Amino acid sequence: MPRNILTGMAMKKFAECLKSEFAEEFLESLLGFMKLLFLVDHDFKRNIRDFNARYLFKSRDGSITVAAIFRDDEMDVREEEIADPNITVIFKDSKALMNYLLYPKPDVLGSMLRQEVTLDGNLNYLYKFAFMAKRLQLMVSGGI
Repeated sequence: MPRNILTGMAMKKFAECLKSEFAEEFLESLLGFMKLLFLVDHDFKRNIRDFNARYLFKSRDGSITVAAIFRDDEMDVREEEIADPNITVIFKDSKALMNYLLYPKPDVLGSMLRQEVTLDGNLNYLYKFAFMAKRLQLMVSGGI
């Protein structure tokens, strides 16, 4: 194989790895900020009062794995699979994850129909999480 073809393939693979890592770090940052806000904003913390849930976010290829556990009015974020999640959100790839997180109005049904997102578990938990994430976004942008 010519060297430029091999170099191009290697660069493409490297770029995909960077995007996956960026997407996972972005999700972890979002969850970390949410966790911090629960500690300092009592109004926002009401969202998790008496709320116990286990979320698992991952990509089909296994390059992204992040869990959020809500228990006893607190939140824990882990970079590993967890047992018995209430909902598992599986993204087609890092691009699908970033589109979902950054889209102004997340379209769960549209993402499912485009096969960008697969859900396993109780959909109500995803709606609860989307509500909290949207409220966080509005707080940051000055919309609240």
